[in-house]
Amino acid sequence: MTDRPSITLEEIVAHKREEVARIKPNTEVAAFRDRIAELGRPRNFFQAVTRHPLGTDTAVIAEIKRKSPSAGWIRAEYADDAFDPVAIARQYHRAGAAAISCLTDERYFAGRLEYIHRVRDAVPLPVLRKDFIIDPWQVWETRASGADAVLLIAECLNTSELIDLMILARELQLTTLVEAHSVDNLLSVLPHVGFPDRSYGLLGINNRDLSSMKVDLNHTTRLAAMVEDTSTLVSESGIRTHADLVKLRKVGVRIVLVGESLMRADDPGDALGRLIRPPA
Repeated sequence: MTDRPSITLEEIVAHKREEVARIKPNTEVAAFRDRIAELGRPRNFFQAVTRHPLGTDTAVIAEIKRKSPSAGWIRAEYADDAFDPVAIARQYHRAGAAAISCLTDERYFAGRLEYIHRVRDAVPLPVLRKDFIIDPWQVWETRASGADAVLLIAECLNTSELIDLMILARELQLTTLVEAHSVDNLLSVLPHVGFPDRSYGLLGINNRDLSSMKVDLNHTTRLAAMVEDTSTLVSESGIRTHADLVKLRKVGVRIVLVGESLMRADDPGDALGRLIRPPA
């Protein structure tokens, strides 16, 4: 089995900057304002994941993900243009997901921005746009797409950029999930998570090492000790079993974002149900 070519975060972000520069002139912010005016208020993503679902001890943000730079197509059939995010969203909803994460990056993850509106029309759950957000224009685009929350990756932004995007997201009533991979980036974003409104801000720890692309769930268990309030802490990547949820709860983490392990299953909804429920 040949190794996949290594794709770095720097390469992805460089491409994203080129992509945004290319498409940004096609849509003025005023057009986004008009679309947003027709949409009404977003669903409360923050409340959905911090108010744990009845009968569960962990809120799961279930992800719709076709491929990744490290894994390629997660299942062969996901390469088909007939890929149906709505069917998967409905499975997640029936299985007890608290919210849905939707990949929208096209080049590296085969996502589509249009998936957000389709998913949101099909299920009552709030939807997170997961992409590489590096420009305020993308935050406007996110809100106009129908999303209820937006991912901001600390490794992609300097502090002033992060704060500006968080302020704009709050103005647009979007919950922010600020994600950090490294200890240094976690420490740099901690003072700002929840700014300017605590009820719109979540902190994510991604368990993937960006240098090796290896995933280690213990990354969250180690770093959680640095977080004073774990009620808004989200563990991302590498969560596969109910035992993983139990392990995370022991360090105060009761929100997780799970994608690849669910999307590899024949039935992602059934996989989510088995993750949430303790084994018999």
